[in-house]
Amino acid sequence: MDARQQKTLAELEPWFHNIHLPDGTQTAPNHALGDFPSFKWQEIAPSIPVDLKGWNVLDIGCNAGYYSLELAKRGATVTGIDVDDRYLAQARWVAQQFGLQDQITYRQMQVYDLAHTDETYDLVLFMGVFYHLRYPMLGLDIVAQKVRRLLVFQSLTMPGSLEEHPNPWDMEMHSREAMQEDTWPKLAFIEHRFYNDPTNWFAPNEAAMKAMLRSAGMKVIGNPCAETYLAEPDPENPSSSATWNRGEYLSATGQTLLSAKP
Repeated sequence: MDARQQKTLAELEPWFHNIHLPDGTQTAPNHALGDFPSFKWQEIAPSIPVDLKGWNVLDIGCNAGYYSLELAKRGATVTGIDVDDRYLAQARWVAQQFGLQDQITYRQMQVYDLAHTDETYDLVLFMGVFYHLRYPMLGLDIVAQKVRRLLVFQSLTMPGSLEEHPNPWDMEMHSREAMQEDTWPKLAFIEHRFYNDPTNWFAPNEAAMKAMLRSAGMKVIGNPCAETYLAEPDPENPSSSATWNRGEYLSATGQTLLSAKP
């Protein structure tokens, strides 16, 4: 790495993604989590097609673009979004180091902004973002509508059982005892901070992750590693936000029935 590149690398600090640059330099070699997110990618990579030529991919919360790079290397056209302009500056610089800047587009966006875009994607990575959302089900409803083929979804979770409670179609008003069971879908609310981060708001249990994906119109098809699920659109179980409860979704996203595109 020449002096100018080394200077830029230092100016873009601190880095959260440890990216191994073409010359062997690492952006965050002393990361507290180890070689992150490389080890996470190794867990999910076998579940994603090796040849992504012709695929449009969305990387939500792209950070410095590690996943965007790996997907572009497989031939995908990638859009990465993040709210942090420093992360986006890192991601754009890293893409140039790999010569992949023509395959990857980065945008400064919130998850909720996706409700006002027309694009859909063959593959959506929604990893490490859900628990940072103040309005989690709205965010998931929005993201699910952007998925054409495959969603990779990961969230910080509550500890406990991986089993699911039998999913009742309806319940009586005075029959709520089941909600106290460990296997009932639950989200723990974090009022102040978690891991010194005020943007950590919710931690679902595993049952809630799967139930919320189903409620968003997705079918869970895989569990490649802890806290991570693969899902695809389920035409037999569409989300209420796209059917009978469409009006609430449109109101929550600042749209109306008249202005919304079919």
